[in-house]
Amino acid sequence: MTVSQRTRRTRWAAGCAVALAVLFAGAATVASARDDGADHHPAASAPRTPASDSADAGFARDMSVHHQQAVEMSFIVRDRTKDEDVRRLAYDIANTQANQRGMLLGWLDLWELPKAAAGQEPMAWMAGGGGGHNGHDGHDTDGMGEMDGMDGMDAGYRAHDGSLMPGMATRTELGRLREASGRQAEILYLQLMTDHHKGGIDMARGCAERCTVKAEKRLARGMVESQQSELDAMARMLADRGSAPRK
Repeated sequence: MTVSQRTRRTRWAAGCAVALAVLFAGAATVASARDDGADHHPAASAPRTPASDSADAGFARDMSVHHQQAVEMSFIVRDRTKDEDVRRLAYDIANTQANQRGMLLGWLDLWELPKAAAGQEPMAWMAGGGGGHNGHDGHDTDGMGEMDGMDGMDAGYRAHDGSLMPGMATRTELGRLREASGRQAEILYLQLMTDHHKGGIDMARGCAERCTVKAEKRLARGMVESQQSELDAMARMLADRGSAPRK
């Protein structure tokens, strides 16, 4: 066998190994996600998946919409300021929330559920105590603590001017952000994103209480921690600019 033949064979084997590794990793990810929704009962013939009106599905749909706006605002401000701290924060938020959005939409695909449910209002899953897996009691927060006052917390919110859920900016506010520049754009972005994170944290806490898919509950808890950390950072950045979060 010539050196050239040995080299080609080695490259072919390496390529096959990488392809198999990717294949097995993908299969393991799907299996893990499905196992998170299972009973782990010996007699269970197949893992259950969330119902279309469950908290799991509702959170995945609503948070993917919520996240999409955060990504949009972050890209807007990166074009409206040269401040490296704000641009770095915007990049981190856009990158993180785009990745999380992909996970949420991926779960909906895995569960074979629509990404938009006809007849279901945004945040409807927050108003009830059920989890959509039949038998979930709504009290397992996995360390998040009781969510006092969560039931019906969105009942008083009315969608308006493109703001579909608590914390979302309106079309008018997004227009103002697109027109602003420099410090003005920085302050408006930080204020809008502060409101956005507060609404997102409430939604994530709702999932931590109501969702039943373990992987989704873990993601929701991670959102609470990371967005709270960013809230603290944004409050400091606003103070540095002689401003503060909106009331």
